[in-house]
Amino acid sequence: MSIKTVFTTGEAAKICKVSQQTIIRCFDNGSLKGFRVPGSRFRRIPREQLYSFMKENGIPTEALESGKRKLLIVDDDEELVELMVDVFARDGRFEIKTANNGFGAGMLVKEFRPDLVILDVMLPDINGKEVCQRVRNDPSMKSVKIICISGMVEQDKIADLRAAGADDFMNKPFSVDALLERGCEMLEMDSNNTAAG
Repeated sequence: MSIKTVFTTGEAAKICKVSQQTIIRCFDNGSLKGFRVPGSRFRRIPREQLYSFMKENGIPTEALESGKRKLLIVDDDEELVELMVDVFARDGRFEIKTANNGFGAGMLVKEFRPDLVILDVMLPDINGKEVCQRVRNDPSMKSVKIICISGMVEQDKIADLRAAGADDFMNKPFSVDALLERGCEMLEMDSNNTAAG
């Protein structure tokens, strides 16, 4: 994956974990250097300017340095979790954390702020649908993508999950490579470099 060199204010806001208004204000008052796209109102921020802005303001720069997407895997099936971690780690573009119950997932979502959550629907404590709702009830998490996985296939349950905020659903058993591909698609990442070897 090529490392991005120029960011929109929205992307910069996500990396800095601040609101887009804050980025625009800093841009307009000159504390964040960048340029306007000729003939438009759009602002663009070069990577190195964003980096120095983050350093000056004490914002952790890992998000910019690694360019990695954050993935949270929530499932109580240890073998499956290991398999998923393995495949996503091999891709090399994910920072991965795992939880084996809904409570742990709820804590981690707030703390880790993942880009993508792979969520088992049948968790030992609260069900995946509730986890979806909790994520969706937090306005700062509206960009989080959620893929629910489960062995149950009733269509109405799947509809419920989507209503609760799941972006996608995969039936168990599934191919973990297919899951990786689906995850990459959702995050608008090229999945082509996953095929290498």
